[in-house]
Parts: sequence; C-alpha cells; structure tokens
Amino acid sequence: MGLLTSSIFLGMMVGGYVWGYLADRRGRRSILVISLAVNGIFGAVASLAPSFWLFLLLRFFSGVGVGGSIPVIFSYFSEFQPRLRRGAMISALATFWMAGNILAAGVAWLVIPRTSLSAHWGWLDFQSWRLFVVLCSVPSLSSALIFRLFMPESPKFLMEAGHETEALSVFQKMFKLNNRCATKPFPVPGLVIRSKDDEVKNRPTSGSRCQQFSHQLKQALDPMKQLFVGPLASRSVILLIIFFCISFGYYGLWMWFPELFKRTEDGGSPCANVSRVQNSENESCYPVKTAVYMEGFVTAASNLPGNIFTILLMDRIGGKILLSVSLLVSSMSVFIIYVVKTKAQSLIMSCVFSGVSVISWNALDVVGTELYPTQLRSSALGVFTGVGRVAAIMGNVVFGQLVDSNCAIPLLMVSALLLAGGLAALRLPQTKQTELT
Repeated sequence: MGLLTSSIFLGMMVGGYVWGYLADRRGRRSILVISLAVNGIFGAVASLAPSFWLFLLLRFFSGVGVGGSIPVIFSYFSEFQPRLRRGAMISALATFWMAGNILAAGVAWLVIPRTSLSAHWGWLDFQSWRLFVVLCSVPSLSSALIFRLFMPESPKFLMEAGHETEALSVFQKMFKLNNRCATKPFPVPGLVIRSKDDEVKNRPTSGSRCQQFSHQLKQALDPMKQLFVGPLASRSVILLIIFFCISFGYYGLWMWFPELFKRTEDGGSPCANVSRVQNSENESCYPVKTAVYMEGFVTAASNLPGNIFTILLMDRIGGKILLSVSLLVSSMSVFIIYVVKTKAQSLIMSCVFSGVSVISWNALDVVGTELYPTQLRSSALGVFTGVGRVAAIMGNVVFGQLVDSNCAIPLLMVSALLLAGGLAALRLPQTKQTELT
C-alpha cells in the first residue's frame, strides 16, 4: 500500500515543477489540458496492467499529470478573480478537493465490493477494482476536453507575455458574460502591457546540442533560483517548511486511517493493539469488507464544515491567520488520536483532523498564489507541491515501517510537524485582499 501511494506522489513531485514551469512560459490553459489528459490516459490504461509493478509504473505517469494540474489550476483560477473576493473564490475551488474525495470514496463503496462486475478476458482477470480505476480517470479526461473547447487563456498571463490582442479579447468575453442583462459597451479601448525586455535573453543560443541543452536547463532552473533571492527568499523558505510539515502529516496519516480504525475495533489505543495478519499471502481480497469505504466516506465528508468556514471568512481574516491557527489545531487533534480508546472516538477525531486540516490547505492555496508574481506563480506552486510530494512519500514510508513496531512515533511526529508549520506560518507576510502582481 505504501509503494502504491508513493508511486503516485513521486509522479506528482516530478510533474509539479515541470508543468508549473511550462505554464509560466507557454500558458496556463494548454498545460492544464495536457496534464489532465496525461493523468486520465495513464490512469485508465493502468486498469489493464497485468502485474503490480507495471501498475505502479502507470500510476507514476498518472501522478505526473496530477502534479501539473494542481499548481496550475490555482494560478489560472486566481488570475480571473477580483481582489476583494479572491480568497473566497480560491477556497470555493479548493472545496472540490473534498468533492473528489467524497466521490472517490462513494464510487469505491459502490463498485469494488460487487464481484458481479468481474470478467475474464483471456490473460486479463478484470475485477471490480479495475473498473473503479477506469472510473477515476473520467473526470480528468472530461475536464481536459472542457478546457480545450470552452475555457480561455488567463488574461493576466497573456498580458505578461505581451499578447495584447488576445488578452483584450478575453477581457471582452468576461465583460459580456458578467453584463448579460446590461447594454453598456466595453469601456476599455486598449491595454498597457510590460515590454518584453527578456526576449533576447531567453532566446536559445547557437552551438552544439550539449551547449543548447545546457542553456535550456539553465533557463528551466532559473525560476527556482529566483524564488530564493531577494525579498522572495524568506517567504519561499517558510512555505517550503509549511508544505513539508502539512504534507508529511496529512498524507501520511490519511492513507493509514483505515489501519488505525481497525486496531481500535476491540477497544484501546490504536498504538496499543498491533494486530498482524498471519499467512496474508493466502488471504483473498474478496469478499470485500465495506466498513473501510464507509469510514473513508465519512472522513472525506467531514471536510465540508472546514470548506464552508474558509469560503465565508478567508477574505475577512486572511490566509495567514487561518493557516497558522488551523495547523495548530490539527496538531492537537492528531495528539488526541494517539490517546483515544475506542473506534468511535478514533473516527470522530479523524473527522476533526480532516475538517480542520482542510482549512490549512485552502489557506495555503490562497497564500501561495498571492505571494508571487505572475511570471513565477505556477513555478513556485510547482516547487512547493513537489516538496510536499517528497514529504508525502516520506510520511507513507515512515507509517508503513513503524505502524506495526511503534505507531506512536509517526503519530507524535505528525503532531510535532504540524505544530512547527503553524508557528512558521506566523512569519509569512499578510496578503489579505492584495493585488496580484
């Protein structure tokens, strides 16, 4: 289970910066279409994998696509929003993370236990879990199609890239859509855009292929360098710490919730009941125990109060304060999970952790987009989410190694890291209702 989860996160780590960099150079919309298509195609093909190792490889490439869509969609979406409502709107966008979790848990609950959905096609034993994997690829493929056919490029990116005519056309469409009932004409005759001073600097150099590759690699790494010089350096270091802390804690704990629930079925702390399954290689996956899907569904649905809270208060309180407070409360809830005695208490505290930690994620999405200029925004988010995927892999490995021998260590480690992240967030600048640069 740890390997499977880690393969996806490894792909997300690779894709995060690559797609983020390309989105800052080539445009948000086209990169979203490609990354969503990569996720959906490789995710669907993975359902046909005849071996576990090929399944891992295909899920890795699917993760590469996911790694691109996450940082780029927040850059894209934020650049359409008015200053006074941007925090609430980004929080509303992040709510669909919860919707995806609920949908995935619900579909798994409905599909995987049904052995009647299995079929034998020559060399392939197509069981119900394979159908579930196919269904999980549908949203990415349909989203890629929608973006390709209907969605415009970010006007702020177009202005940054010097494409005045295209940017003006997007603004006109937005104006027409937002004033359907009015007859007033579009009030802007033209746009003032920055000069393209870096056009010559970014032009590929002549020379051998090795020299050209070296030049292109230097260009690709230049945004990462810019994040850690001048006034951006301190905020970048702080965000790296926060992304590492919350990703290690959230993903490490989330993936192992079912195991912790199982260990509290007969009462007692989840770390006091280490139950090892003997002869597990002879144990069949069917019939499927459906309790794990019910618990996953409830835990995912517990994000709703936190999402509503951030939508209502993000623009009033600001992302910095919400981020710090929610991380501190999340730290406390993880510590309480360590000391609970029953399965019901463990489920309740897991729901509390999910509901509070989602506030941290929403605030991080808002703060991350507001702290960086347009030409670095997607690259920055790509770097930070990449670091988050490394932390997620580490969290899964640590839990997988210690959940049987001493599960108190990863739980207390998560609590301590979330506490550190909450304190680090206090050092970030306040960005509430500021203009995007």
